[in-house]
Amino acid sequence: MLGARFTPGQPVVVDGDQVGETPVFRYVVLHKPAGYVCSRRRQGDVPTIYELLPEDMRPLKAVGRLDKDSSGLLLLTNDGDFAFSYTHPKFAKTKVYDVMLAKPLEPLHQQMICDYGIDIGDGVSRLGLQKEDDERIRWTVTMTEGRNRQIRRTFAALGYEVVALHRTQFGPFALGALEAGEYEQVTP
Repeated sequence: MLGARFTPGQPVVVDGDQVGETPVFRYVVLHKPAGYVCSRRRQGDVPTIYELLPEDMRPLKAVGRLDKDSSGLLLLTNDGDFAFSYTHPKFAKTKVYDVMLAKPLEPLHQQMICDYGIDIGDGVSRLGLQKEDDERIRWTVTMTEGRNRQIRRTFAALGYEVVALHRTQFGPFALGALEAGEYEQVTP
């Protein structure tokens, strides 16, 4: 009702929902296996991450995404401000990935990716790279952006195929000992 007055402590209900109730926020870390999509609906026979969660966690939204072929840490929440602070570029949340390439990364290409960045069509992509084997196939990739398939597109622009991409850290959250398909509730 327009212009109605309420006394302190009196419940206010609009369209059946009480206004002013403090929402209960939930935060979940999921170890997403490869082969699952971060969407609410199946894409053909491809399962969704929500099939890994109990019914009461299915309303949670993914904070960012991992493509179907990628695995690792995925945050889910019903806290929009939290999700915004982890996905908007201005907050520059660090993400860490283990990446395996189909062929060795040339030192010149490593320098180009790290020092100058690679134009991937929607801007320049600059990644932090740390070599994890002498064959130059396994890398730890650190980034603060999160554009669509950014790591895969950065390497592809130089003729490399990413055969495995696994996120191990997102901001202060780490995958730890969670096995593929497992999840745990966390606090921000």
